Amino acid sequence: MLKEEQKQLLASANLTHTPGGWLHLQIEGSAFQRGFQHGYLLADALDHCLRSNRYWAYWMTAQPFDLFVQVADELYMQTNLIEPEYVEEMHGIAQGASANGCETTFGEILAWNCFVDIIYSGWSTLAADYVKPQGNHSQFQWLRPKPHRYTGHRCSAFIATGDATQSGEIVMAHTTWDAFIQAQHFNVIVYIQPEHGESLLMQTAPGWIASMMDFTLTGKNLMVTETTIDGYKPGFDKTQAPEFVTSRKACQYAATIDDWVDIVRDSNNGGYANSWLLGDADTGEIARCELGLLYQSDVRKLKSGILCGQNIPADIHIRNLETDDPDAWSDISGSGARRVRWKQLTDENYGKVNTERARLMIGDHYDVYLNQTQPSSRTLCGHIDIDDGRNSLGHGHPPFYPWGAVDGKVATSDDVRNRRMSARWGRACGEAFNADDFLKANLQYDWLREHLIDRPSQPWEVVGGKK
Repeated sequence: MLKEEQKQLLASANLTHTPGGWLHLQIEGSAFQRGFQHGYLLADALDHCLRSNRYWAYWMTAQPFDLFVQVADELYMQTNLIEPEYVEEMHGIAQGASANGCETTFGEILAWNCFVDIIYSGWSTLAADYVKPQGNHSQFQWLRPKPHRYTGHRCSAFIATGDATQSGEIVMAHTTWDAFIQAQHFNVIVYIQPEHGESLLMQTAPGWIASMMDFTLTGKNLMVTETTIDGYKPGFDKTQAPEFVTSRKACQYAATIDDWVDIVRDSNNGGYANSWLLGDADTGEIARCELGLLYQSDVRKLKSGILCGQNIPADIHIRNLETDDPDAWSDISGSGARRVRWKQLTDENYGKVNTERARLMIGDHYDVYLNQTQPSSRTLCGHIDIDDGRNSLGHGHPPFYPWGAVDGKVATSDDVRNRRMSARWGRACGEAFNADDFLKANLQYDWLREHLIDRPSQPWEVVGGKK
């Protein structure tokens, strides 16, 4: 039973289950208060999410999730690399979730927020410090494992403004690609009114305090999205704050695009190398900022035009010196296919881009490698789970790998001013995913049987609204 003070913490929070499958969470107040609201109201979703991702971490690394709790504590708590505000928010999430039946701890919530840094990107750097071979093998040099090989194929996105759009104002769109075991939990759209800094409307997952997809609209009318840099090699700098702290801080406290870039550059750890697409609804300006670990691109700003993302860095130094596939820029058998398709679509829609067209663009199924409409690993709406791999090895994945697009989001300048977004849960194209049917057809993925869940066909809907 909740104590009276806990009831007071929850008084100003709200959770709505939208018809289209989103969990629309509204939280506010001090760091601990909004964290408690988050954890309590999303306790069921968080419980399921943590079960899946404890297993996912073990499958990728052969290490129990408790080890990553230890790693996160040693890297970030014992070194005070995370601002007290965000530590308190994560304590609130853990205590709120525990009060509503989800057994978790602050350490688990921290490790879950660090998942990209220490498991996807950083494990190849960290493993030798935490895992030793069994038996008497001291005469052999410990070989560091490679980064997880499927970390790069994530997301298609664009941002347009000026004479490229129907209204002359900004239109931003994004579809998340990820492993279904993890991405099936990314159906949270949270509105945060913090005690300090700006309000945020962002897509996220239960337990996360940053977006991490990323799709965020801020109280300063900034618009933020990105696509991950594919084949990124350098690892990460464990002496810097984790990426989730940096991106959340930038979104909460930046007043301009330049402010945002300065914040993320100041403590860049390379753990989540991205091509960031940014917009300022007050000025109508858009920008691209790419961050590797060794190189950081110049910020390209436009008052008119379109900037696109498809996991390939535009910056030639990052592409050639920090990724393992600099030819991806031109390779239409992989992510290069999406770069070409963006060029075709942006040419066809130039001057006409609006919410409706952005929805169609982000759910596009034309494969430029095969020269036909056929959803695959190369289409903007990624369908790796139905790609047999005969053409270019399924974008680096095994055949029919359960990975690909799981949503679609569109926001305009008017949307950011009103703290809302147009969103579709499931896939940007609207096609359903049935877990049982998939596993019957693809017995090789039987190890996911207790974890994959259905994502039915859902409509586009407007989620959010200014308080």
